[in-house]
Amino acid sequence: MTHDHMTLDQFLQDLDRDIRAEGDWGEVADYIPELGRIDPAQFGMAIALADGQVLTAGQAGQRFSIQSVSKVFALACVLGRIGEQLWRRVGREPSGDRFDSILLLEQEKGRPRNPFINAGALVVTDELLTGRSPRQALAEILAFVRAAAEDDDIHIDKAVARSEAGSGHRNTALVHYLRSFGNLKAPPDHVLGTYIHQCAIEMSCVQLARAGRVIAGLDCAPVLLSPVKQRRINAMMMTCGQYDGSGNFAFRVGMPAKSGVGGGLLVIAPGKASIAIWSPGLDGWGNSRMGTLAAERLAEFTGWSVFG
Repeated sequence: MTHDHMTLDQFLQDLDRDIRAEGDWGEVADYIPELGRIDPAQFGMAIALADGQVLTAGQAGQRFSIQSVSKVFALACVLGRIGEQLWRRVGREPSGDRFDSILLLEQEKGRPRNPFINAGALVVTDELLTGRSPRQALAEILAFVRAAAEDDDIHIDKAVARSEAGSGHRNTALVHYLRSFGNLKAPPDHVLGTYIHQCAIEMSCVQLARAGRVIAGLDCAPVLLSPVKQRRINAMMMTCGQYDGSGNFAFRVGMPAKSGVGGGLLVIAPGKASIAIWSPGLDGWGNSRMGTLAAERLAEFTGWSVFG
């Protein structure tokens, strides 16, 4: 099923109205105090299309902390640098467990199940730190995101980073577990500090949708990733991007996606569109409640599900 831009734009305006009429927005991630202060009843969406147009709805220009959506860009940086060698240190399987599980890491002797659970993302960050300082590693991620979005006005929210640093005890435990199993090369505080600041990158839906074009392989996107790396990242997003809710998301939406506890959602329709959605209220898996619903309705309307 295909739709012209005018029809798709009207769908977005109708979707924005319908989402705001829903009653249960979910719960914000209050274990990070700075995120706990955000009103969950907010919604924004942007769709970057292959011809370069970006269609928007709701609060698409409102900036938010992308949190774990940043793991996609960190993974892209590391795959660009060392390629398939990464998989010696981190797996490629869904976790079936919480994103910050310590039990899983203990059972599997320090090799995280995939790069999108927190332990796996810490290993990816450790690779970024090889031969670099934390400041240089963060600069690499920011430079990639800015180049992908073709927008230099993307920064780190220092208040969110401070808030997360003061409450991230499980991540502190994970980074030391990784070190105890020999799967961490840089000092634990360097890895943790870099990771926390990476998660505190602040973007709008428009900026995030534009950045996602390099993963979607759109003709209008800057050439930052080879087709092989695009496929690798899309595969990880499809199978592992929503943590232990990844199967449910694939069932409902059928597109690769990555969520963040700030309420952000990056959804990819390979070769067709890059979609960014933000609604800060989360479901029981820690994924945006209204964001998932919006993605499901978009897939139904456009037929962009990879399953047809």
